[in-house]
Formats: sequence, structure tokens, C-alpha cells
Amino acid sequence: MISEVQSLIDQYWSWLNEKTRLREINDCIEITTPYLDRHNDYLQIYAKRENDSFVLTDDGYILNDLELSGCEMKNPKRKKLLQTVLNGFGVKRNDNSLEIKTSAANFASSKHNLVQTMLAVNDLFYTVSSPNVSLFLEEVDSWLNHCDIRYIPKVKFTGKSGFDHFFDFVIPKSKEYPERVLRAINRPDRNGAQTVVFAWIDTRVVRNPDTRAYVILNDTERTISDQVLAAVEKYEVCPVKWSERDRVKAELAA
Repeated sequence: MISEVQSLIDQYWSWLNEKTRLREINDCIEITTPYLDRHNDYLQIYAKRENDSFVLTDDGYILNDLELSGCEMKNPKRKKLLQTVLNGFGVKRNDNSLEIKTSAANFASSKHNLVQTMLAVNDLFYTVSSPNVSLFLEEVDSWLNHCDIRYIPKVKFTGKSGFDHFFDFVIPKSKEYPERVLRAINRPDRNGAQTVVFAWIDTRVVRNPDTRAYVILNDTERTISDQVLAAVEKYEVCPVKWSERDRVKAELAA
């Protein structure tokens, strides 16, 4: 099992390395990542040395783009959602820039956390259409409570790589079922699938070998591609379409 997981992680690193591009701009290094935003543009971050440390920033891209699209952070509930995301990944807001200060030793994990923050904050755009500013995550939370499924929210595991990964819900082991970890994806696409897969293969080796992983996919407004479903199934993550959520209710509640 360890050798198999290590092979999967190595494949992920190879993909990440091959698709990452660097460019020097004045006193900064522009890092183009293989992750896409909602416009299908590659996410870019900037690294600047500050004494013995580095400051990593998105230079205001995510929040400025949201505001230009009508998704302002002045709304109290949206502002709270933003702060929850930032706190979870240890990222700070500097005006409209998302930033994290890091040492050289922690550069890789800090870069990982900033990119994951950008992806999560980018998803706040989908609260624009709702007058109540609700997120898919909140819908999943309400459903779990309605079904009397016990869980621990927002749990962070450190993977074999040393990177931190957040799971939206962790359901403790019971007599009938082992520990279960859940991620909710509002906009199921390649980015989301890759993020879940890496989080799972990186952390499963440090969890109980019986632990099961689920990803709940929002298919309310869009059809989920077979590629996304196949990608997560390949790595033993159980995909659950939101429209078919009741099929796993019993095993999650047990």
C-alpha cells in the first residue's frame, strides 16, 4: 500500500512540476500554476523575498475579480465565509490581496495553502445568484444534520508529503463502518477532482487503513462529466452526486 501511494504522489508531483512556469518580473517571481479559475485561466501567484522570508500573494486577483463580477465582500455573511477560508489555510487579507508569509523551509506548503485558498475563495462567486448567500457546503451540512449523521466539521490532516489538507466533514468510526472523510465540491471539474484525489492519496497512508473517502458533487445546475467521476473512482474515492445523495445516507449515518 505504501509503495502504491508513494507512486501516486510522485505522479502528482511530476504533473505539478511539468505544468508550473516561472517568470521574473522586477523584484518578484511570477508562478503560473496548472490550476484553473472559473474563467479557465491558470492561477498565478507572486513570490517576493522579504529579509529572510518570502511573501506569496495573488496580487489581488481573486477578490478584485469577484468584485468586478458583482460579488462584493461587504455582505456580512459572505465576509464571514471569506474569513473562515482564510483562517483555515493561514492566509491573510492585505487590502484585496491574499497573502501568506513563509520561510524557505515552508515555501512549498505555503504555496499549496495559498493556491487552495484562491480556489476556495473563487467559489464564493456562486453565492451571487442566491439572495441568502448560501454555499453548497452549507446545504451538505444541513442535509447531514437532517439525516442525523454525526460528524466533525473542517478537519485538517497532515499528509505524507507534509502538506496540510482539509476535509469538510469527518464521520467517526462506528461498530458497522470505519472512519469516513467527506469533501463537498460545488463546481465539479478537473481542479476539484485533482485536489480531492491528492488530499486523499497523501493522507490515507497516515490514517486508519479502513478509512473511506467520499466526495459530494453538486449536479444541481450542471452535468458532471464522466472524466471527473472516473478520476476520483480510480483512486478509491466514492463520488456522490447531490441528486443521488440518499443512496449513501445509511452508510454515513451508521
